Amino acid sequence: MSKVLRQKTILAVLEQRPATTQEQLQRALAKRGIRVGQATLSRDIRDLGLVKSSRGYGVQMEASADPGLPPAPRLVREFVQGVRAAQNLLVLRTAVGSAQPVAAALDEEAWPGTIGTIAGDDTVLIICTDSKSARKLAATIRRMQA
Repeated sequence: MSKVLRQKTILAVLEQRPATTQEQLQRALAKRGIRVGQATLSRDIRDLGLVKSSRGYGVQMEASADPGLPPAPRLVREFVQGVRAAQNLLVLRTAVGSAQPVAAALDEEAWPGTIGTIAGDDTVLIICTDSKSARKLAATIRRMQA
């Protein structure tokens, strides 16, 4: 199971019922067929920006519009396998099933010179205003991969 899908499942579990401990959250995930270690769960909790209150773990109120979406640099580093520019277009190859979250995170960045993205299962198409913008964005994405 991918990290993005696991984290979305964590959010879905917490929407149904709060978990006051990580062990409770682990058990709830296990009931959904997701076995996760304590260290991984702690990282997921941190990455998702969850906070623990008297009612249990939850999303901070100041969180972004899509609290389940990790930051673009992290998604690019973890899932983008290749970047190719063609005129004013960029084609990103991703791990299978990862194109849509990558595209959504890149859209949130709102880089100048980009018009929009289209995502399939393992490919993201980014449309830029011109070839110079495409080359500049390709360089930015390649730096994120490092």
